Amino acid sequence: MKRRILGGTGMSVSEYALGTMMFGAMGNTDHDESVRMIHTALDAGINLVDTADVYSGGESEMIVGKALKGRRDDIVLATKFGLAMGEDPNRGGGSARWIRRALEDSLRRLDTDHVDLYQMHRPDPHTDIDETLGVLSDLVRAGKVRAIGGSFFSPEETVQAQWTAERRGHHRFRTEQSPYSILTRGVESRVLPTAQRYGMGVLTFGPLNSGWLSGRADPTAGHRSAGAGAKMFDLTQPGVKAKADAVGELTALAAEAGLPLPHLATAFVRAHPAVTAVLIGPRRPDQLTDLLAANAYTGPMAGSRLASPATPAAAAGRPPTPRPSCALGIPPDVAR
Repeated sequence: MKRRILGGTGMSVSEYALGTMMFGAMGNTDHDESVRMIHTALDAGINLVDTADVYSGGESEMIVGKALKGRRDDIVLATKFGLAMGEDPNRGGGSARWIRRALEDSLRRLDTDHVDLYQMHRPDPHTDIDETLGVLSDLVRAGKVRAIGGSFFSPEETVQAQWTAERRGHHRFRTEQSPYSILTRGVESRVLPTAQRYGMGVLTFGPLNSGWLSGRADPTAGHRSAGAGAKMFDLTQPGVKAKADAVGELTALAAEAGLPLPHLATAFVRAHPAVTAVLIGPRRPDQLTDLLAANAYTGPMAGSRLASPATPAAAAGRPPTPRPSCALGIPPDVAR
C-alpha cells in the first residue's frame, strides 16, 4: 500500500486509513471479530487507525487498544475529542479543563502513553481557539500528543486557527478531517484548497456516502434505511431520487470500466491531490475485504465522464482535479 506524508509532520501514513466508528455498540458489538478486522487491515498495509472518544462511548477506543497490543509502535494512532461525552456541558468542547481530562481518558482506554494525532471533532464556538490551541500545545510538549488537527472546520475557522497559532506561538493544526465522496463534494471548493494552502494533511471519510455507493442492487434497502437516518434513503424526500438516479449512472460507468462501484468511489476520493488518506469504516469482515481490494486499482479515473473538462487548474497548466461532470446529474452538494 502506498504511503503519504501527513501534513508536514514527517509521519508516513497509508493512503487508506481504518476508521473504527462502527466497532462497538454503534455497529459491530463482537470485540474479538473487531480486533481481527483491525489486524486484517494492518496486515494489508494500513498503518493509520482513527477513532474517537465518543464512538460507542469509548468502547471503540478500548477495542483499538486491545488490537494494537504488541503493534503500537508500527501504527499512527489518531483519536478525537470535543463531542459531548455526557449530559454535563463541561464533558465536551474545547476547554483546557475538558481536553486534559479527555486525553487521559482516551489514553487509558487505548492502553498507550501517547496518541500520534489528536483531533478536535468539531469547532467549539463557546471556547476561544487560543485556549484550545494553548492546552493542545502543552500536551504536545509533554509528549502525550505528537500532532494536532481539526475536523469539520470551515475554511474561515481553519484560517483563524492557523493565524492564532502563528501569532500566539502555539502548535498548529496539521490536519483536517472532512466527509468527501463523489456525491458529497462541497469540500472541493474551499475546504481542500485552504488545507493545501497551509500544508495540512486531509483525512476524508464516507467515500461510500453512507452506503449509497456500496454497490448494493438497492442502496435504499441497507441497514441505515431505518431509524434516525431513514430520511437519507427515503425516495420521497427532496434530492434523494436525484441521488438514486446518479448512483444508477455511476454504477453503469463503473461496470464499463470493469470496476465494482465501491472501488470506483474510493479511487475517486484518493485521486484528489489534497487528500492524504481515505478513511474506510467497515462494520463486517466482508466489507473490509472488499474495501481493501479497492487498493489494487491504481489506474486513471474510469472514463472521461469522471474528469471535469475545464477547471481553473487546467487553465493554469496544472492537472485538473478528477470529478464527475454535470452530465452525470450530480450537483456538488446533493448529499448535504
